Amino acid sequence: MTPPSERPFPTSPGILLGLGLGGFFDGIVLHQILQWHHMVTSAGYPANTLENLELNTMLDGLFHAATYIITASGLLVLWHQARKPHFWWSSKLLFATMLMGFGLFNLVEGVVDHHVLGLHHVNETVPRDQWIYWDIGFLLWGAAMLLVGFVLLRQGLREPQPGPSV
Repeated sequence: MTPPSERPFPTSPGILLGLGLGGFFDGIVLHQILQWHHMVTSAGYPANTLENLELNTMLDGLFHAATYIITASGLLVLWHQARKPHFWWSSKLLFATMLMGFGLFNLVEGVVDHHVLGLHHVNETVPRDQWIYWDIGFLLWGAAMLLVGFVLLRQGLREPQPGPSV
């Protein structure tokens, strides 16, 4: 039997789940419910014609398909890891890693789509000169989630591990 002190907590499932849930939050809340932007509304395809809206809706769907695959991958890896006898289960550490994944999603998506590629911005319903504030807020939110998740993970890893459940 593996001693409790040698049972690692697998971080990758939580990070994958957080990445997927971050993508779902972005797509469902910002794209669909609030309709602040779509995938390429700032890249020459504003949703002001039926043709552009159809293109953006299709690209939003592909984005959702990708987030579904990432989330399903996280569940698959979690299931695989949880079946191992040396698995260290911790709700706190799973939450911490999911928070890190959500934060990573915001940072990567925010930098790449909003700033590098200019595909869209967080809130395109406000005047154009205010878009940057929403984009920066999105990055700060992501950085805060990543930092809080990292701190929770470090704290949780320092706590004594419970003995194996029988």
